[in-house]
Amino acid sequence: MKVIVIGAGVAGLATARGLLRAGHDVEVYEESPEPRTDGGSVTLWPGSTAILEELKADWTGVGRRLETLESWAADGRRLLTLDLTVPERRFGHPVVHVARGELVELLSDGVPVTYGARAEHVVPERAEVRLSDGRTVRGDVLVGADGRRSVVRAALWGADRATLSPWVTWQGFTTAPTPLTESRRAVMIAGRNGLCGLIPAGRGRLLWWFDVRSAPGRPFWADDPDVVGRLRERFGGWAEPVPAVLATIEDAGFFPHYRQPIPSVWGRGPATLAGDAAHTMPPTMAQGANQALEDAWLLTRSIGDLRAYERARSKVVRRPARLAATEATDMQRPIAGLLPDGLMTRVYTALLRRYSSYLLTAL
Repeated sequence: MKVIVIGAGVAGLATARGLLRAGHDVEVYEESPEPRTDGGSVTLWPGSTAILEELKADWTGVGRRLETLESWAADGRRLLTLDLTVPERRFGHPVVHVARGELVELLSDGVPVTYGARAEHVVPERAEVRLSDGRTVRGDVLVGADGRRSVVRAALWGADRATLSPWVTWQGFTTAPTPLTESRRAVMIAGRNGLCGLIPAGRGRLLWWFDVRSAPGRPFWADDPDVVGRLRERFGGWAEPVPAVLATIEDAGFFPHYRQPIPSVWGRGPATLAGDAAHTMPPTMAQGANQALEDAWLLTRSIGDLRAYERARSKVVRRPARLAATEATDMQRPIAGLLPDGLMTRVYTALLRRYSSYLLTAL
């Protein structure tokens, strides 16, 4: 079967990689002139690391295995610790944090991608796409994995249904040594001013991010030339290592949060969607890359019945999407620490299974 994949992010590359391994003829077209390796890093839950293993994408040379996920108050008090070795033992695969660019490089190895080829006109019923270089490509199946501003989704759904959340993220890496940089601990610190997250990403890097509540449609500090100064003013009084991390920041990447309704059927005829094109959600549950990998895994197995793939995935992906849309982790302070660590670890482990088509099917 010939499959046209539009988009060479995590969803598109993982889908192409899976289909190629299954013996299909796959062509990938990406509007960027080169691999999209920018951005921060992503946490991959056990279902995703299992899928990477099936795809023969070895993360061990680049990622950082995590053992705990901790919630702190702004003054440094530990409120909650989730033991991530529990889901690792339960599901047989670890929780890993990896730079997004390195994940893209792993997935792209051996996958034929045509860069600088933007999709300009899509005919879903014929799995046909006219590209920016004037070519028209056709396949037996068309997969739109071209992100939140998907051209393929627009041809299938019409107007963009996503709306802005009242939260935004500023993020980046620091290579300055901190007590967390070489650890296996992910830390989220919540307070009245917002949320700070700190996760080791391997190779001496620590991902930092700050979530700040904003007026929808008017992103906080979006036009401020001194964003770093604003972050220091807002979070500089928090417990270490937050001030030390802030002192190293020279620039910050800006990411608004979007929420998108997820229908039961995403496509039409021989066309379907994968990744953010189908289910954009805020990053607060660390599920974007994970759900993209889950799409790729199930789509590879359901390429002959696209509607079955969509119905099965929509049922699962709505669960983390709905919780992410509440931005609950950004407002965790009132509830963190009220229940024992062991109980919350068991609850979280159960949620990870409910959020994974792979784990629900394989276990």
